[in-house]
Amino acid sequence: MKEPLKAHATFKIGGPAKFFIEPKDTRELKLLLNLLKRYKIPSLVIGRGSNILISDKGVKAAVLRLNSPCFKKVGFQDTRLEAGSGVSLHRVIVLAQEHGLSGTEFLVGIPGTLGGALVMNAGTQGKSISDLVENVTVMDYNGNIKTLNKGVLKFEYRKSNLSKYIILSACLRLAKKNKQEIKNSLNKYINYRKLTQDLSCPSAGCIFKNPEGCSAGQLIDLCGLKGQRLGDARISLRHANFILNLKNASAGEVLKLMELIINKVKDKFNITLKPEIKIWR
Repeated sequence: MKEPLKAHATFKIGGPAKFFIEPKDTRELKLLLNLLKRYKIPSLVIGRGSNILISDKGVKAAVLRLNSPCFKKVGFQDTRLEAGSGVSLHRVIVLAQEHGLSGTEFLVGIPGTLGGALVMNAGTQGKSISDLVENVTVMDYNGNIKTLNKGVLKFEYRKSNLSKYIILSACLRLAKKNKQEIKNSLNKYINYRKLTQDLSCPSAGCIFKNPEGCSAGQLIDLCGLKGQRLGDARISLRHANFILNLKNASAGEVLKLMELIINKVKDKFNITLKPEIKIWR
């Protein structure tokens, strides 16, 4: 009880959860959901907390993390990789490379889990994880398990119809490739991230979605907002779509910087930026 959520978010910001629970398997998860429903306690699912800004007051909810071995299994069948939702993207990439399978390289450097990446349709440089998905096994909030094939999955830019479920596992279709070629591809994406992203301080990655046809970071930069600071929250000097936690930034400070960005971009370009991160209040 009262688990500080900043310890579970890449932003290192956030107050306590009402409950913080790690079910050991799907049976325990189902029992837990039924119990929470009976007592009318809301629930939230967290992976590695890489795209979340959590209120300084925390959340009056049970926060669930699928971190047990049951949710971290990985298996291969020909060019298919099946992995639990709690597996880190880093592990997915490494194991795919070891099996001579290509397709996941563009996800390198994203500090999330497979489940979180699927919900937000993570990607970069025109590629998204939805391009790889063959099916996803989920549990609804009544405890029912089902497998959703690609035909019923709806992926859009940084969103999907998976947010109404708890993701248990997914099957990705990859491609056979020489391991050295995969390594070269990984290095290309790693170098791109080092050049373009600010990894010097805790953050939640890109704060805003790119409007159609343009870059949110470029719009923010053109408004002269790079380096703008409020307390320990600062807009990155390297990538204007990153807000950094310099030391002890509060969620309130980040939200005020976000509001400043939205207002300035709206005034200058008549474009309303939409958050890419989830905000837990």
